[in-house]
Order: sequence, then C-alpha cells, then structure tokens
Amino acid sequence: MKTRVLKIVGAVVGGLLVLVATAVGALATQSRTVDGHSMEPTLRNGTRFLVAPGSGQEVHRFDVVVFTESARNTTIVKRVIGMPGDRVEIRSAPDDGYQVLLQEGGSGPWQRVRVPAWSGQDAFGGACCRDDGSGAVEPRAQTVPAGRFFYLGDNPDGSADSRKFGWGEVAKVIGRVSAHTWPPTLSWGIGGEPTLEAIPAPVS
Repeated sequence: MKTRVLKIVGAVVGGLLVLVATAVGALATQSRTVDGHSMEPTLRNGTRFLVAPGSGQEVHRFDVVVFTESARNTTIVKRVIGMPGDRVEIRSAPDDGYQVLLQEGGSGPWQRVRVPAWSGQDAFGGACCRDDGSGAVEPRAQTVPAGRFFYLGDNPDGSADSRKFGWGEVAKVIGRVSAHTWPPTLSWGIGGEPTLEAIPAPVS
C-alpha cells in the first residue's frame, strides 16, 4: 500500500514538474525585453513582457503589438491607434499640443484618443498625416489602407512611430503584448487603456 501511494505521489510530482518546465519554456520563448523609452511608462526600458501566442498578423485597436518596421527592418513595440478603414489625424495647438483624432471605420462621429501615459510627455505634437501615414506640415485626415495600421508610442515626445515611418503592416505583426514578466514588482497586466472622447469633426 505504501509503495503504491509513493508511486502515485511521484507521478503527480513528476507531472507538476513537467507543467512547470513547459510554462517556463513558454515564457522564455514568448517573452521579449524592452530596448528604449518610446513606450514609457507602459513598458519601461529593460523590462520583459510576454507576447500572446497565436496573435501574429492581427491587430486590434489600442493593442500594444510587436512588429517589424519595414523601413529599417527592425522589431519594435508600439500601440495600435488606427485600424484598416479608420480615418486618423493629429493636430496641435499652443495650449493643447497633441490631439490624436480617430473616426472609426471611416464614417460617423470623430473622437479624440486619450492615453493616460501621454500626459506630460506630449509637449511636441506635430501634425499628421501625409498619404503614407507619416507626419505632415498641416493636419490632414487620412484613411488607413487595407492591410495597414496607424501606430504611436506611449511616450509621444520620445517615440519614432507612424509620424516618422508611416503605416505599419498587419502581415508583419509578430504578436500582441499581453503581460509584464519582469521585474516581479510590476503588475501582471500592462494597463494604460486608452479612452475615446467625442469631438466635432475636424476641418482640414
């Protein structure tokens, strides 16, 4: 009887060890390290984060995604603002320097995107967009083409994003950032969920 119990306990412990090893392996293969300050404070330089398995080549509005930026063939992490078919625009004013505007699906009401992380990091607003989705001298609304998306960093004044490189490519999305994994003092989720505020339609 004692031998049988020991065998059962051993099998359970062995199974748990396999599960732990599998989980550790998954974290190792699906996690990445932030290199830079463009997504602070949401993702700080040196922190590690988990990429959701099976989330490649897809985008959802306001997700933080890892993708290959074509102009430099570099892997970067940014926040999706505009989806295919959306209209986007960025305006600036002396007393309100970073107004990111969105018309979902290209019709209906316009809304202003507000991300908590932007506060205090948005002194330089600039204007957008040219036909390719990059920054412009004057604000002008553009429709995000099929297979593309408009992306920004959570640290606007310190981010090279669509304002510099234009549209991102959905086909080059590696995956969605789902959680922090290191350091352990950080909360599991990444937080910083954007909100939308109804505004009058912009006059471009």
